[in-house]
Amino acid sequence: MIKVCKFGGTSMADGINMRRVADIVNSDPERRYIVVSAPGKRYGGDGKVTDLLYEVWEEVQRTGAVGGAYRKVAARFTAAVRELGLSLPVERLLEETAREIEKEKSADFTASRGEYLAGKVMAACLDVPFIDARDVMKFAPDGRLDSDRTYALVGEALSGKRRAVVAGFYGETPDGKVKTFSRGGSDISGAIVARAAGAGVYENWTDVSGFLACDPRIVASPAGIRSLSYRELRELSYMGANVLHSEAIFPVREANIPILIKNTFRPEDEGTEILPVSKYRYGDRVVTGIAGKKNFTVIHLEKSLMNAEIGFAHRVLTALLKHNISFEHLPSGIDTMSVVIDSEYLSHGVLEELCEDIRAAVHPDRMRVFDDIALLAVVGHGMSKSVGTSARLFDAIARAGVNVRMIDQGSSGLNIIVGVENENYERTVRAVYEEFFGR
Repeated sequence: MIKVCKFGGTSMADGINMRRVADIVNSDPERRYIVVSAPGKRYGGDGKVTDLLYEVWEEVQRTGAVGGAYRKVAARFTAAVRELGLSLPVERLLEETAREIEKEKSADFTASRGEYLAGKVMAACLDVPFIDARDVMKFAPDGRLDSDRTYALVGEALSGKRRAVVAGFYGETPDGKVKTFSRGGSDISGAIVARAAGAGVYENWTDVSGFLACDPRIVASPAGIRSLSYRELRELSYMGANVLHSEAIFPVREANIPILIKNTFRPEDEGTEILPVSKYRYGDRVVTGIAGKKNFTVIHLEKSLMNAEIGFAHRVLTALLKHNISFEHLPSGIDTMSVVIDSEYLSHGVLEELCEDIRAAVHPDRMRVFDDIALLAVVGHGMSKSVGTSARLFDAIARAGVNVRMIDQGSSGLNIIVGVENENYERTVRAVYEEFFGR
């Protein structure tokens, strides 16, 4: 069986951790193809290399040349090579990279150099070929991944190689420019490589031993999740459970490749297995996990006979499109509709303009705006087959003395989303966790 392994930023933070990664890879001959992130923080207060590279880009914009921020980046890789005892000519590599950054004058190219350099170092450490992501990860003119071409190129690049290291996070556009995925996009790169390689499993190595049932910053030592489905993962990741990029499931889901979340620093731990729904068994578990986020704004519309007015929702959403705003949820009643929006889109007077456009478009009888709203999602395949789940959820919230401002449930029965005031978010999470998982 072929295993594709992606190692995150903490796993690549320095030479000591890179050596740990090499030991993990070498401990299993089935671990064939390795995808790496840029080095993350080595300790509290340290910087991530990707963040430093965005500072490099700002320097290049101001002065036309790399400066102090790049020296910090160079020091990280020089130290890692020294700690690993490699003969890699890192100074020359760093000088070439600096010249390319100055020549390219691109934020994406600059940010991608963390993964590029980490891949070079890791390939030297493992003594295996390095594959530059820009040669195999191809974007279409509209900015989306050109999947068919990418899978073919990755498969061709891996063919005949017993092992190889691939840089994560970036690819190339049709005009030959480097383009990055969104932050955390090395997870997506790893999934693409797993699909192209026909992997039996995609191992995603990070600094936690898999998914937890809720945020450990809110509930001390929450239960671990041994397994979950792709659909549950998508819901939890979307609502803030950030162990894995929410888009990383798509390449492997199409090929029914399981994902295994593992801890680089505790490789003996079981981790969390993520499976296709067809292979997933949740047993007697009602709720798989709880996740949520703060800082949403709800625009609540009321209009008599709204249900009979053809195109009402279309006109509301057209107003959002005008301002390039996406909505999170759209709960509705026969004469009501609420548009839930991430508040970060609504600064600098955008909310007022949006509300005016909605009024002009649909002429509501009443419009109200609620801000400082947190959304909490309770997720699990078992909920739809367990009588009284909703009653348990809302009883727990009521006992905590929290007023629910919004309710939204998907037709699949996989999740229930409740909106509460920001100040009540942590209290709500603790109450719901205690109800379904115990203290």
